[in-house]
Amino acid sequence: MLRHVVLFKFLDTASPEDVKKVETAFGELKGKISLIKDYEWGTNSSPEGLNQGLTHCFFVTFGSDKDRDEYLVHPDHQAFVEVLKPYLDKVTVVDYWTK
Repeated sequence: MLRHVVLFKFLDTASPEDVKKVETAFGELKGKISLIKDYEWGTNSSPEGLNQGLTHCFFVTFGSDKDRDEYLVHPDHQAFVEVLKPYLDKVTVVDYWTK
């Protein structure tokens, strides 16, 4: 399976309601985009202090590179990006094939 890992740091000006709106919108993508095989997310709880301000981790699973590539340009994903943009400070994305 292809894992698509997305880490967010929100702007300091983003309210809890703003962050909740992004969390909800990301979660709704699984019901809108059939290419998504699995989805989970959570917030940082590491005591190590190495998260560099990144607080949210979203984990999206795809069956192929093609599915991931189609997801990235999918209109529902693009609409989600527009919801996210006003509140995003930093994003890191890592994709990998499970071994």
